[in-house]
Amino acid sequence: MAGVEPNRLDDQQLMKELENIHRTRHDTLLHGSDDALRVHNDRMAQLEGEYLRRHPRRPVAAGRTRAGARERSGADRATPVDPGT
Repeated sequence: MAGVEPNRLDDQQLMKELENIHRTRHDTLLHGSDDALRVHNDRMAQLEGEYLRRHPRRPVAAGRTRAGARERSGADRATPVDPGT
């Protein structure tokens, strides 16, 4: 395993690790070897799992739920645009 076990990180260290792994995600996906991507996936899952364990009741934005996303796209479709204007 790469890095310190997530449950041994304090909250500030955990957030820093999460920010770093999310920042490097796109580059790893596009340019990393299969092994590098596997290690990245594993580490990201460990860090995110620890965050969720610590924050089971984290605030969830309505637009990030299935119902909220449907409501938002329904609102977008409710206002038709006249191509002649």
